[in-house]
Amino acid sequence: MMGSALRFGFGTASVLAGGWVLRALQGTPASLGATPAEIHPVARRSPNYRDGAFVNLEPAAAMSLDAEQGRMLVRELVTGRDSGKPGAPIPIVTPTSSDGDAAGLAAYWHGHSTALIEVDGYRVLTDPIWSDRCSPSRTVGPQRMHEPPVPLEQLPAVDAVLISHDHYDHLDIDTILGLARTQRAPFCVPVGVGAHLRKWGISEARIVELDWNESHRIGELTLVCTPARHFSGRLFTRNTTLWSSWVITGPQHRVFFGGDTGYTASFAEIGSEFGPFDLTLMPVGAYHPAWPDIHMNPEEAVRAHRDMTDVDAGVLLPIHWGTFRLAPHAWAEPVERLLSAAGPAGVRVVVPKPGQRVERGASPPIEPWWQL
Repeated sequence: MMGSALRFGFGTASVLAGGWVLRALQGTPASLGATPAEIHPVARRSPNYRDGAFVNLEPAAAMSLDAEQGRMLVRELVTGRDSGKPGAPIPIVTPTSSDGDAAGLAAYWHGHSTALIEVDGYRVLTDPIWSDRCSPSRTVGPQRMHEPPVPLEQLPAVDAVLISHDHYDHLDIDTILGLARTQRAPFCVPVGVGAHLRKWGISEARIVELDWNESHRIGELTLVCTPARHFSGRLFTRNTTLWSSWVITGPQHRVFFGGDTGYTASFAEIGSEFGPFDLTLMPVGAYHPAWPDIHMNPEEAVRAHRDMTDVDAGVLLPIHWGTFRLAPHAWAEPVERLLSAAGPAGVRVVVPKPGQRVERGASPPIEPWWQL
């Protein structure tokens, strides 16, 4: 519960009051990143930054729980502990990618929102997290339910690292520092997130900081920072940095990376301007009635995919599920609900095992490996 409280902000004041929490955070100040004062000089230039905070294009309901609702949520997390985890070890596939030429369109899902995407000869890594916990602490917080499919240092050379926002399950200090040592690619981040990287010693030359609808080119690859409906924050701060989705466009193929978002009318606008997409990576997990606007449920992910692409051609790959327990729903529920909604909607879905390659033109995985 500690990790979920930090991640989503429920009852944060009461949870943090415990001395054991403060002790757990000792020695980890670097993971908190930049302060609001350090972020503000960049953030204030954004039209999406108002009165000291970034705002959604569509207002999102506040995630506030009274005492009774908080107790109910704790009970859901505790009493559903068995269903919230897989019944057997999660099968892992060791990726076979090398430093050779990348494919026209392929993807490896490494778990949660981390994916290695190949687009027209380029490689893009999304929201990388290789740490055991998504937390400012190495001793408390949501813990991985499967190992990374490949050690960080064995990743092939990538052309860009995309970050959707600064929550701990999407922006991980140890992984960022590891990539800074082992890769040469730029870190493409929403406005304000660059301050965290600068605080951690990342070279300014490797930071590409974009506002919504701004783009960056790497050869023939175009990366566009697009809106999402979410929020940001690391521990005590909130909404001092921007959150985003990303459009990845090569000469022949187009990919949408949802990152972490609630359903938004922006999907149709993104699809109209940058689509149709050949592949969408849509978040499908960690949903709950207490936060309906900032995390999509599986049915909304199907709707979003249809907003953005040609149903006859595009494929949906679910992300943001299966690796960390961030909500009280059953472990495999996101994928089961996704498949139930996708069939009647005519949406093609691939559900790779962590580390498994899916490639355009190949038969999608149909083995229900998640039924553990």
